[in-house]
Amino acid sequence: MDHQGTKRFVPVETGAPRYGSDLIAAAIREQGFPYICLNPGASYRHLHDSLVNYLGNEKPKIILCMHEEHAIGIAQGWAKITDRPLAAAVHSNVGLMHATMGIFDAWCDRVPVVVIGATGPLDATKRRPWIEWIHCTIDQGGLVRNFTKWDDEPGSPEAAVESIRRATMLASARPGGPVYVNLDVTVQEMELEKVPALHDISRFRAPADPEPPRGELEAAIEILAKARRPVILSGRTSRSEPGWADRIRLAELIGAKVITHVKLPTSFPTTHPLFIGETGWKLSKSLLGHLTEADAVLSLDWLDLAGTINQVFPPGTPSAPVISVSNDFHIHRGWNMDYQGLPAVDVNIPTVPETATARLLEALEPRLPAPKTYERRRLNAEPSTTAGPISLMDLARVFNRVTRDIDVCLTSRPLGWPTNANELEHPHDYLGHNGGGGVGSGPSIGVGAALALRDMKSRRVPIAIVGDGDFTMGATALWTAASEHIPLLYVISNNNSYFNDEHHQGQVAVARGRPPENAWVGQRLQDPVPDLLMLAKAQGIDGEGPIIDIANLAAALERGIEKVRAGQPWVIDVRVPPEYCRDPMVELA
Repeated sequence: MDHQGTKRFVPVETGAPRYGSDLIAAAIREQGFPYICLNPGASYRHLHDSLVNYLGNEKPKIILCMHEEHAIGIAQGWAKITDRPLAAAVHSNVGLMHATMGIFDAWCDRVPVVVIGATGPLDATKRRPWIEWIHCTIDQGGLVRNFTKWDDEPGSPEAAVESIRRATMLASARPGGPVYVNLDVTVQEMELEKVPALHDISRFRAPADPEPPRGELEAAIEILAKARRPVILSGRTSRSEPGWADRIRLAELIGAKVITHVKLPTSFPTTHPLFIGETGWKLSKSLLGHLTEADAVLSLDWLDLAGTINQVFPPGTPSAPVISVSNDFHIHRGWNMDYQGLPAVDVNIPTVPETATARLLEALEPRLPAPKTYERRRLNAEPSTTAGPISLMDLARVFNRVTRDIDVCLTSRPLGWPTNANELEHPHDYLGHNGGGGVGSGPSIGVGAALALRDMKSRRVPIAIVGDGDFTMGATALWTAASEHIPLLYVISNNNSYFNDEHHQGQVAVARGRPPENAWVGQRLQDPVPDLLMLAKAQGIDGEGPIIDIANLAAALERGIEKVRAGQPWVIDVRVPPEYCRDPMVELA
C-alpha cells in the first residue's frame, strides 16, 4: 500500500492456462473486449482471479461497478457508440436478478452485450453449506431467456470457450442483443490436464448482413423510381458513417422527406432540409399530413411500423405502397411484445438498412437525375425570456444555443423533451432511449458511451441529460466514472417529481371526475428535496446547482462543457417545473 492505503498491483506472469477459469479468461480476451464490467461475486471468484492474476487485469481490464445493473448499462452505452459488444459479469442468481432490467433494456434496444454469469456447483456434494445452496439455480438462464438472443451453461472449460465464441458471434449479428453464459464454479476451479487445441478465433466471425432478395429489391426500386412524394421512416441503424452518408444520398436522390424517432439513435441530420421532424408513438398533424400525401413509404427498420402506418392508413383504407427494410423478425418471441404490431407492407426486404440502402443507390443512381444541392439548415430557437424560472423548453433552447457549434454526444434525453430540439449531424450526436424504459439506466449508459468516446480519442463532448428520477436510481454509476476518470457531463432536468406517473394520475382523475390537483400525492420528491449534487459528490464527482434562474443557465452549461473537455466528469442540477413539452421546439414540416 502507499501512504494513503491505496493497494498496489503485484505484477503477474502469464504462461499456459492451469485452471478452467484461466482458459475461460483467455477466451474472453481473444474476443478483443477491452473491458469487463462487473460487481464482484463469489460464484465467479475463480474467473475473477484468472482475470487479475492470469491475464494481469489487461484486455480485458475490470471496470468495477456498484451494481450489476450498472455493469450492463455501461456495456450498453459502449455498444451504442461502437456497434460492438462489451463483456459484463454478474454474480450467481442474485446478481442476475439485479441485472435483468439492464439486460431487458439492451434487448429492446437491439444492442449487443455478452453477459458472463456463474453458479455454485451443480454437483450438490461439492456445495459449501447454505450459501452455495441458495446461489445454485437449476436453469439459471431461464431468468433471462425470454429477452436474450441465446444462453448456455457449458459443462467443461473447453465447452466454455466455444460458448463464449458463439455468444459473441450471436450478440454481434444484427439484430444485436444480449447473450448469457453461465459458468458452474466447478468448471472454473478444475485444474487442466492439458491445454485443448482450438481453432483460430478469426474463423468465428459474425455472419455478414444478408443481401436483399432480388425480387423484393426490384419491386422496391420500381416503386421508389416512380415516386414523387416519398417519405423515409429512418429507424434503427448502425453508427456507421458510410451508412449515414448513404441515407442522405438516397433521400436526396429520390427527394424523400425524412422522419426519425425520438426513442432511437439519430439516423439522419436534423439540419437537412429534407428532415421534417422527430416523432414519438403519436404523429403530429404536420407529419401525419406528409405521410398521408406520400406515394411511397420506405421504412428503414422503423420502431413500431404498424403503429405509425395505422395512424396514416387505417385498416380498410387506401394506402401508399410501403417498403419495409428489417430483419428484426428473427428475434421476435412470445413472452414480450417489444416487436410491436404486425405491419401491413407491400415489399418486405429482410436485411439491415445499410445493406438495403447501398443496393437501392446502386440501382437508382443510374436511372434518376442527379439530385439538387441542399443547404444546411440551422435550428435557431431562442429562449422566450432572459431571467426567471427555467421551463423544460427553456432548458432545451439554451442547451441548443450553447452546444450548436460544439461536437457533443447526447447519451440520453429526459421524458418530455421537445422534438426537433437538437442539431444532430453525426451518428454519435444522439444515442436514443434506453430501449426498455428502465428508469435508472441513463447514468450508466452515459458512462459506457463516454468511456468508448474517450478510448476512441474523440473530441466529442458526452452529455447525459437525465431526469431526477433516472439520476437518483442510477447515481452510484457515477462512482465508476470518477474511479476510471471518464469525462462526462450530467445535466439533471430536475422537476422533483416522478412526473410521468403524476401526469397519468392527473389524466385518470379527470376521466373519473375527481380532482387532478391531487396528482402530486405519492409522486413529488419533496419534504425534503433530495440534494442531487451531494449524491454526485458522494461518488467523487463535483458540479454545481441548483440552477434556478435562466440567466445563469448558459454559463453553467459552458463551465460544465469545459470541465469535461479538461478530462473530468461534472454534474449540473437544473430545476424545471413538472411538465412535458407538447410542442416541437422548431416546427419543420
